[in-house]
Amino acid sequence: MTTTFADLTTMRVGGPIGRLHVPETTPEALELLLQTTAVGDPLLVMGGGSNLVVGDIGWDGTVIKMASSEFDIDRELVTAAAGVDWDHLVKATLDEGLAGLEALSGIPGLVGGTPVQNVGAFGTVTSDVLESLSVYDRQTGRLERWTPDRCGFGSHRQSVFKHSDRWVVVDVTYRLRRSNQSRPIEYVELAARLGIEVGGTAAPTDVREAVLALRHGRGMVLDPQDHDTWSVGSFFINPVLAEVPDRARECPRYPDVKGTKLPAAWLIEHAGFPRGYGHEWGNGTVALSSRHTLAVTNRGGATTSEIMKFAAHIREGVEARFGIRLGPECDLVNCSF
Repeated sequence: MTTTFADLTTMRVGGPIGRLHVPETTPEALELLLQTTAVGDPLLVMGGGSNLVVGDIGWDGTVIKMASSEFDIDRELVTAAAGVDWDHLVKATLDEGLAGLEALSGIPGLVGGTPVQNVGAFGTVTSDVLESLSVYDRQTGRLERWTPDRCGFGSHRQSVFKHSDRWVVVDVTYRLRRSNQSRPIEYVELAARLGIEVGGTAAPTDVREAVLALRHGRGMVLDPQDHDTWSVGSFFINPVLAEVPDRARECPRYPDVKGTKLPAAWLIEHAGFPRGYGHEWGNGTVALSSRHTLAVTNRGGATTSEIMKFAAHIREGVEARFGIRLGPECDLVNCSF
Protein backbone atom coordinates (compact mmCIF):
# COMPACT_ATOMS: atom_id res chain seq x y z
CA MET A 1 0.00 0.00 0.00
CA THR A 2 1.38 3.40 -1.00
CA THR A 3 2.12 5.78 1.87
CA THR A 4 0.79 9.30 1.40
CA PHE A 5 1.49 12.58 3.14
CA ALA A 6 -2.08 12.42 4.43
CA ASP A 7 -0.85 9.49 6.55
CA LEU A 8 2.11 11.44 7.97
CA THR A 9 1.00 15.04 8.49
CA THR A 10 -1.24 16.69 11.07
CA MET A 11 -3.28 18.40 8.34
CA ARG A 12 -3.96 14.90 6.92
CA VAL A 13 -3.78 15.90 3.29
CA GLY A 14 -1.25 15.25 0.55
CA GLY A 15 -0.56 12.73 -2.16
CA PRO A 16 1.76 9.73 -2.53
CA ILE A 17 5.41 9.46 -1.52
CA GLY A 18 7.92 8.12 -4.03
CA ARG A 19 10.36 6.48 -1.60
CA LEU A 20 10.02 6.72 2.17
CA HIS A 21 12.81 6.12 4.69
CA VAL A 22 12.36 6.38 8.46
CA PRO A 23 15.83 6.35 10.08
CA GLU A 24 15.67 5.54 13.79
CA THR A 25 19.23 6.62 14.63
CA THR A 26 21.33 9.66 13.77
CA PRO A 27 24.04 7.63 11.94
CA GLU A 28 21.33 5.98 9.83
CA ALA A 29 19.86 9.39 8.99
CA LEU A 30 23.27 10.77 8.01
CA GLU A 31 24.00 7.77 5.79
CA LEU A 32 20.69 8.25 3.98
CA LEU A 33 21.39 11.96 3.53
CA LEU A 34 24.83 11.20 2.07
CA GLN A 35 23.47 8.56 -0.29
CA THR A 36 20.62 10.71 -1.52
CA THR A 37 22.89 13.71 -2.06
CA ALA A 38 25.40 11.57 -3.95
CA VAL A 39 22.87 10.29 -6.48
CA GLY A 40 21.10 13.64 -6.83
CA ASP A 41 17.69 12.23 -5.98
CA PRO A 42 15.03 14.86 -5.15
CA LEU A 43 14.86 14.87 -1.34
CA LEU A 44 12.32 16.03 1.21
CA VAL A 45 13.26 15.79 4.89
CA MET A 46 10.36 15.90 7.34
CA GLY A 47 9.74 15.55 11.04
CA GLY A 48 6.37 15.16 12.68
CA GLY A 49 4.47 16.71 9.76
CA SER A 50 2.97 19.40 11.99
CA ASN A 51 4.14 22.28 9.81
CA LEU A 52 3.94 20.71 6.36
CA VAL A 53 1.32 20.74 3.60
CA VAL A 54 2.03 18.77 0.41
CA GLY A 55 0.07 18.90 -2.84
CA ASP A 56 -2.35 16.24 -3.97
CA ILE A 57 0.25 15.05 -6.49
CA GLY A 58 2.57 14.15 -3.60
CA TRP A 59 6.36 13.98 -3.95
CA ASP A 60 7.97 11.77 -6.60
CA GLY A 61 11.32 11.49 -4.86
CA THR A 62 12.86 10.39 -1.58
CA VAL A 63 11.34 11.37 1.75
CA ILE A 64 13.39 10.97 4.92
CA LYS A 65 11.18 11.12 7.99
CA MET A 66 13.37 11.70 11.03
CA ALA A 67 12.58 9.25 13.83
CA SER A 68 15.78 9.12 15.91
CA SER A 69 15.01 9.09 19.62
CA GLU A 70 18.40 9.68 21.27
CA PHE A 71 18.87 12.50 23.75
CA ASP A 72 21.34 13.22 26.54
CA ILE A 73 21.17 15.47 29.59
CA ASP A 74 24.55 16.64 30.89
CA ARG A 75 24.00 18.98 33.81
CA GLU A 76 22.36 22.03 32.16
CA LEU A 77 23.02 21.00 28.57
CA VAL A 78 20.42 18.91 26.74
CA THR A 79 21.32 17.42 23.36
CA ALA A 80 18.58 15.71 21.36
CA ALA A 81 18.47 14.10 17.92
CA ALA A 82 16.25 15.77 15.34
CA GLY A 83 13.73 12.93 15.48
CA VAL A 84 12.96 13.20 19.20
CA ASP A 85 9.34 14.07 19.96
CA TRP A 86 9.41 17.65 21.19
CA ASP A 87 6.92 17.42 24.04
CA HIS A 88 8.54 14.20 25.27
CA LEU A 89 11.81 16.12 25.58
CA VAL A 90 10.14 19.04 27.38
CA LYS A 91 8.69 16.68 29.99
CA ALA A 92 12.01 14.84 30.38
CA THR A 93 13.86 18.08 31.13
CA LEU A 94 11.29 19.09 33.73
CA ASP A 95 11.55 15.64 35.34
CA GLU A 96 15.30 16.30 35.63
CA GLY A 97 14.72 19.58 37.47
CA LEU A 98 15.58 21.79 34.50
CA ALA A 99 13.67 24.97 33.68
CA GLY A 100 13.48 26.78 30.36
CA LEU A 101 11.24 24.75 28.05
CA GLU A 102 8.05 24.66 30.11
CA ALA A 103 6.31 27.43 28.14
CA LEU A 104 6.85 25.38 24.96
CA SER A 105 4.89 22.41 26.27
CA GLY A 106 2.38 20.71 24.00
CA ILE A 107 3.78 22.06 20.73
CA PRO A 108 3.51 19.25 18.15
CA GLY A 109 6.48 18.15 16.10
CA LEU A 110 10.06 17.05 16.59
CA VAL A 111 13.24 18.59 17.97
CA GLY A 112 14.67 19.22 14.49
CA GLY A 113 11.89 21.66 13.70
CA THR A 114 12.48 23.94 16.68
CA PRO A 115 15.37 26.00 15.22
CA VAL A 116 13.82 25.94 11.74
CA GLN A 117 10.73 27.82 12.92
CA ASN A 118 12.42 29.39 15.95
CA VAL A 119 9.48 27.80 17.73
CA GLY A 120 8.00 29.94 20.45
CA ALA A 121 5.05 30.36 22.78
CA PHE A 122 4.07 32.42 25.82
CA GLY A 123 7.22 34.55 25.73
CA THR A 124 9.82 31.83 25.13
CA VAL A 125 11.44 31.12 21.76
CA THR A 126 13.95 28.44 20.78
CA SER A 127 16.73 30.98 20.27
CA ASP A 128 16.46 31.93 23.98
CA VAL A 129 17.75 28.51 25.03
CA LEU A 130 19.66 27.31 21.96
CA GLU A 131 23.32 26.47 22.63
CA SER A 132 24.34 24.85 19.33
CA LEU A 133 23.17 22.42 16.66
CA SER A 134 24.54 19.91 14.15
CA VAL A 135 23.65 20.78 10.56
CA TYR A 136 24.17 18.69 7.43
CA ASP A 137 24.93 20.86 4.41
CA ARG A 138 23.52 19.13 1.31
CA GLN A 139 25.50 21.45 -0.95
CA THR A 140 28.92 20.55 0.49
CA GLY A 141 28.10 17.12 1.96
CA ARG A 142 29.56 18.17 5.31
CA LEU A 143 28.23 17.91 8.85
CA GLU A 144 28.87 21.17 10.71
CA ARG A 145 28.41 22.41 14.26
CA TRP A 146 26.63 25.75 14.31
CA THR A 147 26.18 28.38 17.01
CA PRO A 148 22.91 30.34 17.12
CA ASP A 149 24.40 33.38 15.37
CA ARG A 150 24.55 31.40 12.10
CA CYS A 151 20.84 30.56 12.15
CA GLY A 152 19.50 33.91 10.97
CA PHE A 153 17.10 34.45 13.85
CA GLY A 154 15.68 37.90 14.41
CA SER A 155 12.43 38.77 12.72
CA HIS A 156 9.32 36.82 13.71
CA ARG A 157 9.64 33.06 13.12
CA GLN A 158 12.54 33.43 10.69
CA SER A 159 15.72 31.40 10.22
CA VAL A 160 18.08 30.45 7.38
CA PHE A 161 16.52 26.99 7.39
CA LYS A 162 13.00 28.14 6.62
CA HIS A 163 11.86 27.49 3.05
CA SER A 164 15.33 26.17 2.15
CA ASP A 165 16.32 22.56 1.47
CA ARG A 166 20.09 23.14 1.67
CA TRP A 167 20.53 22.45 5.39
CA VAL A 168 19.18 19.59 7.50
CA VAL A 169 19.15 19.87 11.29
CA VAL A 170 20.57 16.63 12.74
CA ASP A 171 20.62 17.37 16.47
CA VAL A 172 20.10 20.33 18.79
CA THR A 173 21.69 21.32 22.11
CA TYR A 174 19.80 23.54 24.55
CA ARG A 175 21.20 25.30 27.63
CA LEU A 176 18.64 25.24 30.44
CA ARG A 177 18.64 26.17 34.15
CA ARG A 178 18.47 24.06 37.27
CA SER A 179 15.71 25.89 39.04
CA ASN A 180 12.39 25.38 40.76
CA GLN A 181 11.08 28.61 39.26
CA SER A 182 10.19 29.58 35.71
CA ARG A 183 11.20 32.72 33.89
CA PRO A 184 8.93 35.71 34.64
CA ILE A 185 5.52 35.14 33.10
CA GLU A 186 4.66 38.12 30.90
CA TYR A 187 1.50 36.78 29.23
CA VAL A 188 -1.67 37.92 31.00
CA GLU A 189 -3.65 34.80 30.09
CA LEU A 190 -0.96 32.43 31.37
CA ALA A 191 -0.37 34.45 34.55
CA ALA A 192 -4.09 34.42 35.28
CA ARG A 193 -4.23 30.65 34.77
CA LEU A 194 -1.39 30.26 37.26
CA GLY A 195 -2.95 32.70 39.74
CA ILE A 196 0.08 35.00 39.77
CA GLU A 197 0.78 38.59 38.81
CA VAL A 198 2.21 39.35 35.38
CA GLY A 199 5.99 39.29 35.79
CA GLY A 200 5.83 36.68 38.56
CA THR A 201 7.26 33.18 38.46
CA ALA A 202 5.91 29.72 39.18
CA ALA A 203 7.09 26.12 39.41
CA PRO A 204 8.04 24.96 35.90
CA THR A 205 5.79 21.92 36.19
CA ASP A 206 2.86 24.19 37.07
CA VAL A 207 3.64 26.35 34.05
CA ARG A 208 3.62 23.25 31.85
CA GLU A 209 0.19 22.18 33.11
CA ALA A 210 -1.21 25.68 32.63
CA VAL A 211 0.22 25.91 29.10
CA LEU A 212 -1.20 22.50 28.18
CA ALA A 213 -4.63 23.53 29.47
CA LEU A 214 -4.56 26.75 27.43
CA ARG A 215 -3.42 24.92 24.30
CA HIS A 216 -6.15 22.30 24.74
CA GLY A 217 -8.67 25.11 24.99
CA ARG A 218 -7.49 26.48 21.64
CA GLY A 219 -7.46 23.10 19.91
CA MET A 220 -3.67 23.22 19.67
CA VAL A 221 -2.85 19.85 21.20
CA LEU A 222 -3.18 16.97 18.76
CA ASP A 223 -6.28 14.83 19.19
CA PRO A 224 -7.34 12.40 16.43
CA GLN A 225 -10.97 12.80 17.44
CA ASP A 226 -10.91 16.61 17.29
CA HIS A 227 -11.00 18.11 13.79
CA ASP A 228 -9.90 21.46 15.19
CA THR A 229 -6.46 19.85 15.56
CA TRP A 230 -6.36 18.54 11.97
CA SER A 231 -4.23 21.51 10.99
CA VAL A 232 -0.71 22.90 11.01
CA GLY A 233 -1.50 25.15 13.95
CA SER A 234 -0.97 28.69 12.72
CA PHE A 235 -1.43 28.48 8.96
CA PHE A 236 -0.77 32.21 8.42
CA ILE A 237 2.31 34.00 9.73
CA ASN A 238 1.97 37.28 11.61
CA PRO A 239 2.93 39.95 9.05
CA VAL A 240 5.88 42.23 9.76
CA LEU A 241 5.53 45.57 7.97
CA ALA A 242 7.79 48.57 7.45
CA GLU A 243 4.66 50.73 7.53
CA VAL A 244 1.19 49.82 8.81
CA PRO A 245 -1.65 50.82 6.44
CA ASP A 246 -4.06 53.36 7.82
CA ARG A 247 -6.90 50.84 7.37
CA ALA A 248 -5.22 48.66 10.02
CA ARG A 249 -4.58 51.45 12.52
CA GLU A 250 -6.74 49.78 15.19
CA CYS A 251 -4.84 46.48 14.97
CA PRO A 252 -2.60 45.65 17.94
CA ARG A 253 1.07 45.99 17.03
CA TYR A 254 4.38 44.74 18.38
CA PRO A 255 7.97 45.80 17.65
CA ASP A 256 10.10 43.61 15.38
CA VAL A 257 13.65 44.03 14.08
CA LYS A 258 12.20 44.47 10.56
CA GLY A 259 9.37 46.84 11.48
CA THR A 260 6.03 46.27 13.15
CA LYS A 261 4.43 42.88 13.73
CA LEU A 262 0.66 42.58 13.50
CA PRO A 263 -1.34 39.59 14.79
CA ALA A 264 -2.74 37.72 11.78
CA ALA A 265 -5.54 36.30 13.95
CA TRP A 266 -6.86 39.82 14.64
CA LEU A 267 -6.69 40.73 10.95
CA ILE A 268 -8.55 37.56 9.94
CA GLU A 269 -11.31 37.96 12.50
CA HIS A 270 -11.81 41.66 11.80
CA ALA A 271 -11.93 41.00 8.06
CA GLY A 272 -15.11 39.03 8.67
CA PHE A 273 -13.81 35.52 9.29
CA PRO A 274 -14.73 34.42 12.83
CA ARG A 275 -13.71 31.17 14.50
CA GLY A 276 -15.45 28.27 12.79
CA TYR A 277 -15.91 30.18 9.55
CA GLY A 278 -16.17 28.03 6.46
CA HIS A 279 -18.47 25.18 7.38
CA GLU A 280 -20.87 26.40 4.68
CA TRP A 281 -18.06 27.31 2.27
CA GLY A 282 -17.34 24.96 -0.61
CA ASN A 283 -18.25 21.40 0.29
CA GLY A 284 -17.72 21.77 4.04
CA THR A 285 -14.42 19.85 4.26
CA VAL A 286 -12.36 22.93 5.23
CA ALA A 287 -12.94 25.62 7.86
CA LEU A 288 -11.19 27.82 10.37
CA SER A 289 -10.85 26.18 13.75
CA SER A 290 -13.80 26.80 16.04
CA ARG A 291 -11.28 27.92 18.68
CA HIS A 292 -8.41 29.56 16.81
CA THR A 293 -8.75 31.79 13.73
CA LEU A 294 -5.16 31.18 12.58
CA ALA A 295 -5.80 27.48 12.10
CA VAL A 296 -7.15 26.27 8.74
CA THR A 297 -8.56 22.83 9.50
CA ASN A 298 -9.45 19.67 7.62
CA ARG A 299 -12.96 18.75 8.72
CA GLY A 300 -12.58 15.31 7.18
CA GLY A 301 -11.95 14.28 3.61
CA ALA A 302 -10.34 17.55 2.48
CA THR A 303 -7.84 17.68 -0.36
CA THR A 304 -4.81 19.95 -0.49
CA SER A 305 -6.44 21.80 -3.37
CA GLU A 306 -9.44 22.59 -1.17
CA ILE A 307 -7.16 23.76 1.65
CA MET A 308 -5.31 26.09 -0.74
CA LYS A 309 -8.53 27.55 -2.20
CA PHE A 310 -9.87 28.24 1.28
CA ALA A 311 -6.58 29.81 2.44
CA ALA A 312 -6.59 32.04 -0.64
CA HIS A 313 -10.19 33.07 0.17
CA ILE A 314 -9.13 34.16 3.67
CA ARG A 315 -6.01 35.92 2.38
CA GLU A 316 -7.99 37.84 -0.25
CA GLY A 317 -10.57 38.94 2.32
CA VAL A 318 -7.88 40.28 4.65
CA GLU A 319 -6.15 42.07 1.78
CA ALA A 320 -9.39 43.66 0.61
CA ARG A 321 -10.17 44.92 4.12
CA PHE A 322 -6.75 46.04 5.35
CA GLY A 323 -4.40 46.15 2.35
CA ILE A 324 -2.19 43.51 3.98
CA ARG A 325 -1.34 40.27 2.21
CA LEU A 326 -0.91 37.30 4.55
CA GLY A 327 1.61 34.56 3.83
CA PRO A 328 1.95 30.99 5.09
CA GLU A 329 3.79 30.09 8.27
CA CYS A 330 3.82 26.43 7.26
CA ASP A 331 5.94 24.81 4.55
CA LEU A 332 4.10 24.28 1.27
CA VAL A 333 5.44 21.61 -1.10
CA ASN A 334 4.00 21.18 -4.59
CA CYS A 335 1.11 23.46 -3.68
CA SER A 336 0.41 27.17 -3.26
CA PHE A 337 -2.38 29.64 -2.63
